[in-house]
Amino acid sequence: MDAFTTGILQRIHNTESDLRKARETGDDFLAEVEQSELDDLRRLASEHGVDVRQKVA
Repeated sequence: MDAFTTGILQRIHNTESDLRKARETGDDFLAEVEQSELDDLRRLASEHGVDVRQKVA
């Protein structure tokens, strides 16, 4: 796995975790921000042919 793929997958994983925490604490604004970031990261990954279902080692 190259550095770009590893990095984007790690950022997606971190953002998913932050999104879960925001939702669990009822922080609607932060949840919106995290969801937007996640959407952008997934779009970027898709544009570069990265399968976001991969796990980060």
